[in-house]
Amino acid sequence: MPLTAAAASREILTGLHDIMASRGSTQSKLDQVVDLIADKMRSEVCSIYLLRDSSLELYATHGLRKEAVHVTRLKLGEGLTGSIAGEGRILNLAEAADHPAFAYRPETGEERFHSFAGVPILRSESAIGVLAVQHAEPRRYEDVEIEALQTVAMVLAEMIAGARLVDGSRRGQAGTGALRLAGLRLVTGMAKGTAVFHQPRVVVEHTVADDTEAERDRVYSAFRKMREQIDAMTREAEFGPSGEHQEILATYRMFAYDEGWSRRINEAIDSGLTAEAAIERVQQRTRARMQEIDDPLLQERMHDLEDLSNRLLRIVAGRMGTAADIGLTGDTVLIARNLGPAELLEYDRRRLKAVLLEEGSLTAHMTIVARAMGVPVVGRLSDIRHSVNEGETILVDGDNGSIIIRPNRSLVSTFEHRMAVSQKRRAEYAAIRDLPGRTLDGADVSIMVNAGLAEDANLIEATGADGIGLFRTEFQFLVSASLPGRDRQQKLYARVLEAAGDKPVTFRTVDIGGDKALPYMRDKADEAENPAMGWRALRLSLDRTTLMKAQTRALLEASAGRPLRIMFPMVSEPWEYEDARRLVEEQVAWAEASKRPLPCRIEFGAMLEVPALAEMLDVLLPRLDFLSIGTNDLTQFLFAADRADPRLAERYDWLSPAILRFIRRVVRAASAANVPVRVCGEMGGRPLEAMALVGIGVQGLSITPAAVGPVKAMVRSLNHAAISARMDHLLDHPPRDMRKTLSDWAKRNAVVVG
Repeated sequence: MPLTAAAASREILTGLHDIMASRGSTQSKLDQVVDLIADKMRSEVCSIYLLRDSSLELYATHGLRKEAVHVTRLKLGEGLTGSIAGEGRILNLAEAADHPAFAYRPETGEERFHSFAGVPILRSESAIGVLAVQHAEPRRYEDVEIEALQTVAMVLAEMIAGARLVDGSRRGQAGTGALRLAGLRLVTGMAKGTAVFHQPRVVVEHTVADDTEAERDRVYSAFRKMREQIDAMTREAEFGPSGEHQEILATYRMFAYDEGWSRRINEAIDSGLTAEAAIERVQQRTRARMQEIDDPLLQERMHDLEDLSNRLLRIVAGRMGTAADIGLTGDTVLIARNLGPAELLEYDRRRLKAVLLEEGSLTAHMTIVARAMGVPVVGRLSDIRHSVNEGETILVDGDNGSIIIRPNRSLVSTFEHRMAVSQKRRAEYAAIRDLPGRTLDGADVSIMVNAGLAEDANLIEATGADGIGLFRTEFQFLVSASLPGRDRQQKLYARVLEAAGDKPVTFRTVDIGGDKALPYMRDKADEAENPAMGWRALRLSLDRTTLMKAQTRALLEASAGRPLRIMFPMVSEPWEYEDARRLVEEQVAWAEASKRPLPCRIEFGAMLEVPALAEMLDVLLPRLDFLSIGTNDLTQFLFAADRADPRLAERYDWLSPAILRFIRRVVRAASAANVPVRVCGEMGGRPLEAMALVGIGVQGLSITPAAVGPVKAMVRSLNHAAISARMDHLLDHPPRDMRKTLSDWAKRNAVVVG
């Protein structure tokens, strides 16, 4: 095998060019192709499978039995080749039979071959076939061989599509009746609009270059133009000169100037590809690697690179138009495989009503920007781009993560009624915005918001919240390309405090590690089977004290002259809290010795997320100023149920007597010690669950901004003495269905629970 991917690919591409230009049937050409690849890669087997009549058909082979050609067929997802086509991913196996998807086909005579490597043949992002090689010797294929296969697969896609050998594109086969799809709720809100595709896919028609230097010049020119566009977007972003949104765009800009990315495209051109084919070749490799990465943060960074690749491809192909460039003419629901933050910013906010994605996640940069823009987003809508045609009506329920395509008149009427009800409720919540969270019999319940961005502090006034009960400081770390320095942290915290005015803000020290691993702060030891229970949060901070010292100094400087409320996450034992508090107090002493301004007072708190801490409250409470119960992690630890596992989503209930009894015990212990308790987490943001929490003595909630109105309305319709007596009875004599029992009680007592 040649030493470089470029040399290997160039040698094969030269032969492919001659085969494509020769006379003869497509079958004879593909027979020559597998012989050529087998010869140049010194492979004992080379096979091409094509997607025909919704299954993969062995169309040409070198090394397997010829009588299996046009006989061996595999469904999408069946066998190794079916898995490659179905998932659009690469397989590289030293022992093919050990893979769980392996399906033996005796007519092929493949039993003597052990190693297997296969790559999808892609056209318009869909697999139309598979190119595979095999050896008798058990071994994994080198990266140079896999890259050569991918390059060849691109050229084959052009040949196969031109000969019309495979199933046509699924676009346009969306159907005619109403279709309801469920996805992942990324940004809440309801919207109605017509479907518009974000970008027409640039189909690479010519893959083999005639003049390598000319193709290189085209890429250089496209890079210059793309970087000018990104620089202009960074300057003109609507969020102002500072904040996390600006940091996101700065990270995006960093990718645009990444020399490694441009070098890989140049190497692909060296192998004999056109500029368009080289960009797509590198993009395919990036997608393949992204599928192998479990780290959500790194996957999001890959999405930014995908966005930039699409932009570069459109520039070099002279097809600059996206839906944003053409201009939206009416209320629009934008549809995309994925979307980068810069591309979202190009759209007219007056027309853009919602975004639907095949991919997407809660931590994606685009999601963060969309939330700031107030645009509902639903992600993980598998095959959405093939389920709808442009111009069709779509109803988007971002609150539930569902959509309806091509709704009939009845569905539209029902949806519009729900939107009207939602608007009426928002008006009702607005009417009580400036009123206190006080029950009918005069018991006060503090209702605060959870936040993670400087701009979130503005939601205190917008929602009528009593302050920020939990500011997640790790978000700045998650969106940054490198570790944020003390100055950057200090500026963020100062902006939050300034925006909050005289309302309290509780800063939680950084909760990273485990399932929030950072690429610039990771090592092999961070890779745990259960990251949520691993080396994260306070455990990591106490191990890497430099990180915590820098954050503490930033908090002290930002809070100069004001109260500072600092909270430590995931405290398991009192000594961890003591060590963390001692570290903060050492920084206070340092600041005093340095004559630096300090907060007027410091309040220390802990998050009770680990059940073991409840057994040590008698030791911990005398040292606490406040206690927060983190119900998200606490619940999964109590029930041994991973909240990220959809199979377990319904296996535990926040209104289970077990969790309510646990929280009641903690609240009673804290009350006896005169330590205020606040519940932070999704549980407190649901009116019925919040009613139960108030009934067991919780006097403070920190919830999502959208939940403040509904929860305050519930509190103001509730009799505190009545719910307290009812909860005591129910927890002493648990009913079979606590949720129904509480719902019925709320109805009988006119408590507003939605």
